[in-house]
This record gives sequence, structure tokens and C-alpha cells, in this order.
Amino acid sequence: MGGARAQVNKAHKSRFSSKATRQLHKTSQKDKSRISKKEHNVGKGARAARVQRNKTVREQKRAALLKEKRLSSASTSPPRVIVLFGLSASVDLNSVAEDLWSLLSAEGSGVSSGTVASSEHKLRTTVLKAPHGDLLSCMEMAKVADLIAFVASASSCCEESNSNYIDSFGNQCLSVFRSLGLPSTAVFIRDLPADLKRRHEVKKMCTSSLSSEFPEDCKVYPVDTKDELQKFLWLFKEQRLTLPHWRAQRPYLMAQKVDLVADDCNPGKCTLLLTGYLRSKSLSVNQLVHVSGVGDFQLCKLEILKDPFPLNSRKGQDLMDSDETQHAEVVRSLDPDPLKKEPLLVENASDPLAGEQTWPTEAEMAEADRNQKEKKIRKRTLPRGTSEYQAAWIVDDSDGEDSDSTIESDDGMVLDERESNFPGQEGTNYSGFDDDQASLRFGDSDEETDIDSVMMESDNLTRERREEEIQKLKDAYAGDKEYPDEVDTPLDVPARKRFAKYRGLKSFKTSSWDPKESLPPEYARIFAFDNFKRTQKHVLANAFKMEQENRDDCIPVGSFARLHIKEVPNVVASKLCVRAMSVPVIACGLLQHESKISVLHFCIKKHETYDAPIKAKEELVFHVGFRQFIGRPIFSTDNINSDKHKMERFLHEGCFTVASIYAPISFPPLPVIVLKSHGVGAAPAIAAVGSLRSIDPDRIILKKIILTGYPQRVSKLKASVKYMFHNPEDVRWFKPVEVQSKGGIRGRIKEPVGTHAMIPVYKRITISERNSGSGEYRSRDPGNYEPNTI
Repeated sequence: MGGARAQVNKAHKSRFSSKATRQLHKTSQKDKSRISKKEHNVGKGARAARVQRNKTVREQKRAALLKEKRLSSASTSPPRVIVLFGLSASVDLNSVAEDLWSLLSAEGSGVSSGTVASSEHKLRTTVLKAPHGDLLSCMEMAKVADLIAFVASASSCCEESNSNYIDSFGNQCLSVFRSLGLPSTAVFIRDLPADLKRRHEVKKMCTSSLSSEFPEDCKVYPVDTKDELQKFLWLFKEQRLTLPHWRAQRPYLMAQKVDLVADDCNPGKCTLLLTGYLRSKSLSVNQLVHVSGVGDFQLCKLEILKDPFPLNSRKGQDLMDSDETQHAEVVRSLDPDPLKKEPLLVENASDPLAGEQTWPTEAEMAEADRNQKEKKIRKRTLPRGTSEYQAAWIVDDSDGEDSDSTIESDDGMVLDERESNFPGQEGTNYSGFDDDQASLRFGDSDEETDIDSVMMESDNLTRERREEEIQKLKDAYAGDKEYPDEVDTPLDVPARKRFAKYRGLKSFKTSSWDPKESLPPEYARIFAFDNFKRTQKHVLANAFKMEQENRDDCIPVGSFARLHIKEVPNVVASKLCVRAMSVPVIACGLLQHESKISVLHFCIKKHETYDAPIKAKEELVFHVGFRQFIGRPIFSTDNINSDKHKMERFLHEGCFTVASIYAPISFPPLPVIVLKSHGVGAAPAIAAVGSLRSIDPDRIILKKIILTGYPQRVSKLKASVKYMFHNPEDVRWFKPVEVQSKGGIRGRIKEPVGTHAMIPVYKRITISERNSGSGEYRSRDPGNYEPNTI
């Protein structure tokens, strides 16, 4: 009847169902859960457990955040440090600081120390003014700042900068602050016009110009009047401060008062007294401390003093007088435990006879006899003049192309590996040909390198001579950038002697190199880690455990304490007392092993404002967190797929380079600021910025050179290359080394033709030398100078 328009319903697929499934709707809810599949129940339970776990994590984070907020705003928390930094020289910071002090303290006291306590705002604050033009002072203040207030003047115009409100020094400090890690930030705008419409337009234009220089959460406040500053203070009181992670790992104290007490037992030494609020972590009296710019020391006493700036003080006594601060009441005194006190160990006590050979045992003598018998049978064909040390690195070729009659002629020699005495190898010193002997060294080392003498001589040079030296350095920098690693073969010295320390590598990536080979004597004085990550995790876990236990030998965070630092030189302590008038003196607690010397590797990048070339092994000042030290770094590349890294002669701009120096151990993450001083009295310049990468004395750094020549006659399979070597003996000496062209074609040296070299169309030789970061490269009898393992 319906025909083609009849409705056709989809058939029920009951024939694919089981009998139990078809009868499932007739069962009860209890039986339905019993009949259902187990996998469904497992998935449902896993989802419930996952939801519950996420809820627990959220509650823990919320509780930790609430606890942190309560501690930061509690009466026992240390005063918040506000650093006022002027973005241009025309900004008046004194008026801003005076307005803040007058709002926080009704009597206007506390200006001398910079710390005020306000019962009305329930806030304690330390206000510091960063001096414009003094880079070191600005860096030290930024290291302890809880909030950096960048003050801009709406009426200023800086043409030398991209922004109209930031001058060149402001841009330089901003880049340094970003490298150190910015804390909480705010922008103050001064000198806005009085007209409301014009005031709104200028504020909007200033905010738009400065927004790209600061984080997104940075707020802008007009601070021309006290009412506007009052609004900032109320918001600042409730603000959750963000601090760099590296500052949260160690306790530190910003000294409000610096004194010294003479030590009768040690002439020339004294006890340094630093008084201030302890921040970040608890400090143990058995812990080592580092005084910024001075060094590492032990504590002889810790005193907890009565808080001179309490929040809940009686009316009329908002702040203690400065005389009362000097004679504060001692609440508690802690003395170190001789058994638990961490020793001030800097260098390993090395044994100069540790590398001497002892009398072998009978088993060792029998094994040596067997090896000698095996060596008598096996002989190798090597060029004339090849030493046993170099022969160990020459790869034997299975093909007979290199073992033809030309090698067996007078141009070569048969080397019996039992022989070890070769002419020209014993007692030869080639240090006068290169300055490779100078290397990483301690800042207080008594040894003088060749570069030290050259630098001391440069201080007495005339102006014309100094300009010539600078121009020569610039030319060398440009040449290294255009033709990296290429050197000229000397005319007066044979190449086999000039480059006797170098060896040929068949592959820079895959060729093996023992990291313990030819270690310098300085390596016996440093420390190394068996497993650095495991040690760091263990040290941080111990520090966290000490923080949670509330031990008797520790003082809590927020305490007003006095540190008694013993055995400080009198000259250094006197300078520190004078320096404390303008720059904050910082003392930070050190973690375990952080006083010991090792090889530190920093990943740095040349600063955009520094144009002068930076040569390897130049003296630079490293600011690593709160610590400072002087070093002569060795620059190298960072090869991810290889355990060997090529040394760089200069620090090139636009790329990251690894700088390696001897320095005290520091656990990352830590920022690093590299400064270059330009003489006594001159302000240091920012040379590079970066971070601490690793601590590894076994990192292999190879120095690479390329000897080049000029093709004279080129055939299909061979070519005559001129000026690569200047005598036939040098050609035979470098015969085992593989050569290659700029296009990547590889080959071998065939034979000398006069003073030329008959080789395939390949004209580069890659030779590398281990530069392990110390003075002398010992190609024979390296000795046992391995670092002490922690």
C-alpha cells in the first residue's frame, strides 16, 4: 500500500546481545551492580581517587599560601625592604623617601636607619635609595629588595634611550635586575601636571611607554601627593610578595649596623659584628656565613636582641632611639658546638708525593712481563719523530693505501713500542711560544702567570702604546670571528715542536678522551662530586629538615640578631664599616660544602652594552648570588651530543658560552653578573650575564687549531699545497693526521714535495689540546692529581 514511501524502521540488534544482557532491565539495582563489568568499577574508582588527590593538592597549596601571607604580615616578620630606583638622573628620590617616612611614622623618626614601623598601617618597612650612576650599590640593593619601586619623572625626556623616561644607566640596571631575578615591582610617576585632563593624558602616555619594560603584574602609581602614596601603602600591605627562588634557599641578613672588636689572640684579625633582621631561612650558629665582597667565615656567637622597631609599641614610643638600638637588650645567646660546627675547609690538603710510583707487586710485575712479550711481536709503521704518546692516538688503517713503499722509505720509521726515549721530547719546554700555560686560577693565588706579568707591564705603558695594544686585540678578535681556530705555522720554529702538545682527532664527537688524563697539580687541591645531583638533593633536604625542627642552635626568621664573625682581617673590617654608610652589607648562610673550591661552569652571554673584546683568561669579577670573586675564565662551547667541548679564544656576542673558573662551590640555580674593571678608580662595566650551569672538574675542554695552506696545483685525486709547513720533517710528523677541505672532502698527506705537502684536495688540519684549566700541560708522566671526591 505504501509502496516506495512506506516507513522502514531500523531492526533491533538483539541477535548480537547475550541472553543475560537482554534480561538486564528486569533485574534489581543491586543485582545490576553485581552483573556489571569489573573494569567499569575500576575506572570509576580511579577517577574518584584522582579527583580526591587533586582536591588535596589544592587545599595544601591554599594552606601554604595562607600561611605565607600570615607570616609575611605578622608582627614577627622582618621589615619589608623597598628600594627606590630612579629611571633617569632627573628623578628626585629624596622627596619620595621623605613622604614615605612621614606617612609611616608620625614623628618622622627612623630616617637615619631607613627602617620605620607604622601601627596604623600594621607595617614595618625599610626604605633604601639607589644612587643613580653607582652600579655596584644598585646591584647590592636589588639583591635584598622585597619590592623595587621604579620612579619616573613625567617631565623628563631621554633621547639616548628608546623610552622617553629611561636613560642609558636605567636601561643597563634594568637588564641587570632581570638577570638577578626581579622581585615584586611597582612604578611611581612624579611631576604630573595639575590639570586633571592633561594629568590623565600624561599618565596614560607614560604607562604605555613603560609597560613593555616591566612585568605584566607591575602596577603604576602617581605619587605626587601623600594621599596617592597612602593608597600605595594600603595595597602594598596586602600584596603577596614574589621573590627570586635563589634567595629562598639560604638565610641572609642585611646589616643595619657594622662594628668590629679587636682580637687579642690573633694580631691583625678582629671579630666583625653585623646587626640586622634575619630573612628567608633559619640560621644555625654552627653554619658558615659569607660576607658579601669579603669572604667565608665561621661564627663565634649568635645573639638575639630585643626588636628595636616593634609594631605593637606603646603610644609615644613608636620607634627606639638610635642610642637604644646600639645598646639593645640581649634576649638569647648561642655558642657553637665544636663537634657540630662546620669546618672552614677551602682547599684539599694534597700530598705532593701522591703521584709518585710505588714499588710494584709480584702480580703487577708478572702482568707487565706478559704485556712486554706481546708488544715484542707487534710493530707499527709510523712517521719519523712520532713519540709513543702520539702513537697511542693514531688509528691503524686496515687498507694498504698508507702502507706502501713510500712509507717504508727514508721518510718513515718502524716504531717498536718498547722504546720510549725519542730525541727532542725530553726536557723541552715550549711555554715561551704560547700563553696556554695561563688558565683558571684562584683570585687570591700567589702564583703569577705570563698574562699577569703582561697586565702589570701594561699599566706602565704610554697612551700611544696602549692604543696599539687595544687595536691589536680588536684585530685578533675580528680575525678569530671571521677565521676561527686558524693559526699560521711559524717560520723560525718547527711545527712539530711548536704544536707538540696537540694531537689529531679523527672525530671530535666520537673519539675517546680520558678526563683523568694529564691533570694539573691544582686538581689535587679541589673537590669533586661523585654524584652532584644526589648531593645537592641531600644538602637541600638537610637544610629543610633543620628549618622544620626548630633546633636550639638556630635563630628563627624575623629575629633581630647580631652575628659575631671571627678572624676577619682588620683592614677589611675597617673598609666594611665605611662602606656600610652607603651600601648595604649582606651576610648569607652557606649550605654544606659551599666553602670548598671546585671548577664551576657558567652559561653566560655577552652584554649588549659592552663593545670591547673579551679574551679568554682575562681577569673578571663574578657576582654569583650574594657571593663575589675574581677569576680568569676559560670560554668553551656547549656540545650537547658530545663529552668534549671546544675552547673559545674570545667571548662572542649574540650566543651563550660556557665560562669555567676555579671558585667556591655553589648549588644552582644562581644568577651570575660578570663585570670588567678598567683600572683603579674607574667604574666597572657589565661584560656578561648568565647563570650557574654545573660543577664538574671532569668537563673536557679542548683547544682546537687549524693549519691552512694554499693549493698550487690541483689534479683529479691529488693537489700540491704550499705554506702549510716549511720543512719536510714537519710534513712527515703530521702525516698521520687527517686533512679536509672547506667543502668537507677528507684525505691524507701523501709525501713532502720540497717544502710543500703533496696531499689530496683537503687543506685543513684539526688538532686539539686538553686545556683542563690550569697552568701546565703534561704530555708525559701526568701523575695522580685527581680531585678529592665528596
